Amino acid sequence: MSEHDHNHNHHDHDHHHNHDHDHEHKVVLVDENGQEKEFDIVTWFEVESQEYVVLVSADADDDQEGVILKVQEENGEEFLVDIEDDEEWEKVLSVYEQLIQED
Repeated sequence: MSEHDHNHNHHDHDHHHNHDHDHEHKVVLVDENGQEKEFDIVTWFEVESQEYVVLVSADADDDQEGVILKVQEENGEEFLVDIEDDEEWEKVLSVYEQLIQED
């Protein structure tokens, strides 16, 4: 999970929710072709008061490389979006790598 693709080329992150993260285990994202793909939620974490989520494909046939997305809130709903800024990505990746080393 050390490489980062700003585009991810496989999702428009239009998932939203209004409930406690402890009850969520899966999320469905829609790609640019309208195809739905299910992901397992690995973990939620914060960096400088911003929340992020780590997902891996729920499809056993896919490689298990994960994706880290930013959680943004709009009108009381949360949306998953790509991390566009390189500096932000480096901070987020560093924190995540520290978290997995602690486990």
